[in-house]
Amino acid sequence: SRTSVMQYKGTRKPLPQIGKELNVDAVVEGSVQKSGDRVRITAQLIRAATDTHLWAKDYERDLRDVLTLQSEVARAIASEIKVQLTPQEQTRLASARPVNPEAHEAYLRGLYAWNKFDLDGFQRARDYFRQAIRLDSEYAPAFVGLADAYVQLAGRISPPAEAMSEAKQAALKALELNPNLAEAHSSLGYVLHYYEWNWTEAEKEFKRAMELNPGHSRVHIVYAFVLSSRGRFDESVAEIKRGEALDPLALGWKCGESRLLYYARQYDQAIQLHRQITQLDARLAATCYSVVPAYLQKGMTAQAIALAQASVSSLPGEVLPMAWLGHAYARGGHKGEALDFLQKLGALSKEQYVSPYNVAVLYIGLGDKDRAIEWLERAVQERSGLLVYVNVEPVFDPLRSDPRFQSLLRHMNFPK
Repeated sequence: SRTSVMQYKGTRKPLPQIGKELNVDAVVEGSVQKSGDRVRITAQLIRAATDTHLWAKDYERDLRDVLTLQSEVARAIASEIKVQLTPQEQTRLASARPVNPEAHEAYLRGLYAWNKFDLDGFQRARDYFRQAIRLDSEYAPAFVGLADAYVQLAGRISPPAEAMSEAKQAALKALELNPNLAEAHSSLGYVLHYYEWNWTEAEKEFKRAMELNPGHSRVHIVYAFVLSSRGRFDESVAEIKRGEALDPLALGWKCGESRLLYYARQYDQAIQLHRQITQLDARLAATCYSVVPAYLQKGMTAQAIALAQASVSSLPGEVLPMAWLGHAYARGGHKGEALDFLQKLGALSKEQYVSPYNVAVLYIGLGDKDRAIEWLERAVQERSGLLVYVNVEPVFDPLRSDPRFQSLLRHMNFPK
C-alpha cells in the first residue's frame, strides 16, 4: 500500500533490502511526466531479490484517462508474472472511466489529508472530496472519500446523526455509480455497524468489500474492529494481521492491534506491543491512548497517566484522550484533577460536540456508576460510535450486572 511504499521515497536502500522489508518478490518502479493534458508513464518490473529487470513499457495517454492507464499497467504486470486474475479483479480493473484531471487531483489531496489521521486532516479531506465531486459529480471514489471523512468526524466534532447521514448518502451514491467499488461497500458497512447497529448487513458489506478487493489493507483493519466489538477476538486479531501484512510499515495499525488486544483482555500483550511501537516511533506511540486502560488494568497508574498526558498533547482537539486522562487521574486517586477534566468537557461541549460516551468514561473512572449509566444512556440516544465496544470494554465491567446496563445492551440489539 501507499503508506508503506512512500516511506522509501528518496531512499538509498538497495532493492533486495526493500523487498525483504516489505516481504515482496517483485517491485514496480516508474516515472511520470506531465505535459499539458498528456501524461507519460514508464513502468518497470524488477525481481527484488536479485535486482534484475523482468519487464518494462512506456505509456502515454490523455490526463482524463489516467485511471484507465493505471488499470492497463496493472493488467500488463499481472500478465507478465503469470498471475490469474479473479473475475472480481478483472471487473475492478475494467471499471476505470475517464476523470476530470482537476477532480482527480483534489481527490488525491483528500486522500493525503485523510491519511494524516487527525482531526484537522479529516476536515481538510472532507473539503477536498467535496471539491472533487463539484468538479466531477460521477467520480465514485470521491464519494467514498467523502463518506470516510464523515465517519471519522462523527462523534468528534459532529453529532453522529448528522455526520453518519452524510456518510451513508455518499457511500450509497458511490455504489450507485460503481457497484463493484470495494471501498464503497466498506464505507457503507461502517455506517451500518457503528451507527445503525445493523450487525448482519454490516458484516455482509465488509465481506463483499474483501471479496472485491482482498488486497485493501484498511478494509481488513476495520473489519477486525467489527469482529472485536462482537467478542470474536481470535478472528479479530487474525484479520488485523492480514491488514498489517498488506501494509507492513504502517505502524498506526499496530496501535489498533494493541487496542484489540486490550478488548480481548490480553493486557500484557497490549502493553508489550505499545512498548515496541515506542521504540520504533515515540511520537506515534504517544497518540495510542487506547492503551491507557490496559496500563490501568495492570495497576500501572503512573504509566497510564503519562501516556494519557502525551496523547492529549499530541492530539489537540480530540476529546476522548481528555476523557481517558481524567479517567486515569481518578483511578490513580487524583480526584481533583479528574473533576477538573469533567468541568473541561462540560465547557468544551458549549463550543463543539462532545460525545456522552466520553463523559461516561470519566464517570466510571470516578466510580460513579449511576452517572456513568446515565451518560451511556444518552450515548445510546445519540448513537455514539464507540458504543459498539461497550459489550467488550473492560472498564464498564462494574456495570454489567446492573439492569439498566442490560437494558442498554438490549436496546442496541447486540447479536447473541
